[in-house]
Amino acid sequence: MEGLMSFRANSVRAVSRQQSSVLVPTFSSKITSTRVSVHPIGMVRNSRLFNSFVASVQPVVASAVTPFDNTLPSKEVLDVWQNANAVCFDVDSTVCIDEGIDEFAEFCGAGKAVAEWTARAMNGSVPFEDALAARLSLINPSLSQLQDFLKRPPRLSPGIHLLVKKLKDEKKDVYLVSGGFRQMINPVASILGVPIENIFANQMLFGSDGECAGFDKNEPTSRSGGKPTAVQQIKKAHGYKSVVMIGDGATDLEARMPGGADLFICYGGVQLREPVAAKADWLVFNFKDLINSLE
Repeated sequence: MEGLMSFRANSVRAVSRQQSSVLVPTFSSKITSTRVSVHPIGMVRNSRLFNSFVASVQPVVASAVTPFDNTLPSKEVLDVWQNANAVCFDVDSTVCIDEGIDEFAEFCGAGKAVAEWTARAMNGSVPFEDALAARLSLINPSLSQLQDFLKRPPRLSPGIHLLVKKLKDEKKDVYLVSGGFRQMINPVASILGVPIENIFANQMLFGSDGECAGFDKNEPTSRSGGKPTAVQQIKKAHGYKSVVMIGDGATDLEARMPGGADLFICYGGVQLREPVAAKADWLVFNFKDLINSLE
């Protein structure tokens, strides 16, 4: 995308360091084979380990430290957010603290090389399908490696469990739309109570001997323009009048296009990708701000 070819990605600590002022919100900074079969992986169902974050609801006020001018939502932005029929979340560096594919690569001994490709994919400098294929080829995981990796519980971003609960209380449907892999996202959806049918993500494929056989190229999120396509499908299938996309990367911003998301909220609580943040309708560093705005 224009303007997203290169930029610096700054890590932001998702801890409770607060800056406040009189009129603004408080932010926390921080292959193809004739015999390929897909083996389902069990899902994590114990959500108690991830439900300990308790937020004290505070009025939305302004940040005195951010250089961006979109940390306070306009009346129009708030109206779309509050009246949206559905909210679509990116997963890596948004719902979860980690980039799942990078963590899996590290687990399999290919961390550094894969992280470099992830950065290229997130800033839009290479076609997403090329980056996905390159990363999976570098990892070249076996089914048993994936199963071992999935024994580690995902690390959720602070406040996401409360935000999803609030959205459900407000009768808004929640979706997970990710360029990551379903096998890693299923446990996250289980913890948050998001139905499996509300996941749009990629699928790793394995052969009959457990060897990696690539990924399912029929998934819309397996290629550039996939997230807008997924959001369009969601919107059309359910007749939603308005849908919001929340994420941190160029592919999330891309979802805000005619027929796609009506609003893009950039979450900068894990990774702050400056050109993406600058083009967002609303930039937040703490999910509490989104919860507060629904009160």
